[in-house]
Amino acid sequence: MLRWFSSVIRSFRPALAGVGWALKTQRNLQVHAAATFVVMVLGFWLKIESWEWCVVALATGLVWTAELLNTAIEVLADRVSREREEPIRRVKDAAAAAVLLAATAAFAVGLIVFLPRLWRLFENVPPLP
Repeated sequence: MLRWFSSVIRSFRPALAGVGWALKTQRNLQVHAAATFVVMVLGFWLKIESWEWCVVALATGLVWTAELLNTAIEVLADRVSREREEPIRRVKDAAAAAVLLAATAAFAVGLIVFLPRLWRLFENVPPLP
């Protein structure tokens, strides 16, 4: 049993190395990491419900997954050809579009979950003199 568990843990190393490399080298993933941090802080501060955490986690995971797949596709496409060939451009554009759609959906989730709470929080703040 211990050997099996150890092999399972070892199997995560390449995945964690991939995330680490992407975080170090990909500006867009760094932006997503910062946004994830802000969302986590907001979630704890505003005490969102368990089901809302589930939706936020799924949306965040979708964005990270799309961004990592986009990065992998871009790296592979650049390795295949550095020239601006039409099929490679289309593949890269489609991968980037997947990130855009995931990020847009996550942004909508953020608005739905956080905006009503933030609105109520600042609704009672007196105006500045």
